[in-house]
Amino acid sequence: MIKKLCELCPHRCSADRFDAMIPGFCGALNKPRVFRWGPHFGEEPPITGERGSGCVFFSRCTMKCLYCQNSPWSWNGAGEDKSIEELTEIFRTLVLNDKVENINLVSPTPYLPFIREAHHALKKDGIKIPYVWNSSGYERVEILEEYRELCDWALFDLRYSSDETAIKLSAAPGYVNAARSAVKWAYEKSGIDLIVRILVLPGHHEEAIENLAFLASELSNEIKVSIMSQFTPSYKACETPPLNRSVTEEEYEEVVEAAEDFGFENGWIQGYEASDPKLALLGENMTENHGVVK
Repeated sequence: MIKKLCELCPHRCSADRFDAMIPGFCGALNKPRVFRWGPHFGEEPPITGERGSGCVFFSRCTMKCLYCQNSPWSWNGAGEDKSIEELTEIFRTLVLNDKVENINLVSPTPYLPFIREAHHALKKDGIKIPYVWNSSGYERVEILEEYRELCDWALFDLRYSSDETAIKLSAAPGYVNAARSAVKWAYEKSGIDLIVRILVLPGHHEEAIENLAFLASELSNEIKVSIMSQFTPSYKACETPPLNRSVTEEEYEEVVEAAEDFGFENGWIQGYEASDPKLALLGENMTENHGVVK
């Protein structure tokens, strides 16, 4: 049952999206809006597999990141509204025609009730497929629990260790507790495979280190982490120092060395150059082999 007032994300804006057609904080309304979809081969190796991950990129987002590379659809809502039947057909095509490894729900939170209906329609047809919940990590644990059936893989970001930074850069109050609680939930929940993405931000690399420290000290250094250097100034970041530059090699090396010091060995590290998307395995001479696939 779709609730009238939306409280799907930590903003809990209580917008009557579904009856009164009042957009929520994210801008979403009463239909799932999809920007694009198809097999994708750029995720972490266990998710990509051999046949690719069936990514469905949903429009709108619960965060307003100044540096968002996907701003045409995350901020501005580009995409097409889909009925439940059309969304089900997208999923069905990915599974039966493209033979993807999973259905990768990219920024699904504003549309969870609709996604679950499409999932149930697949189940009625006897179609089974793992789901990847691919998000910023800015989630409510109660909602994760309610929609647990859509989370076989949790691909969550840990972006900030300071709520002040989260508000300033992403309009995400309470981000630190929300994202860390989401990661903790996925780590402790039986049957969920967790990957935590650590995107290093220029001028804020210490926050990436603090999030690695949180994982190692309060959860486990056996968690799979994906350390990413790919930040490129985009959208409003181009006029917002220090986001108007790339991450320096020194900043990135400090994060990599911290991961090594904390004992992380499960996961991947991206090559330093943003143009080099290759992933090296953590724990194998990391600081000497950036961008070399083991």
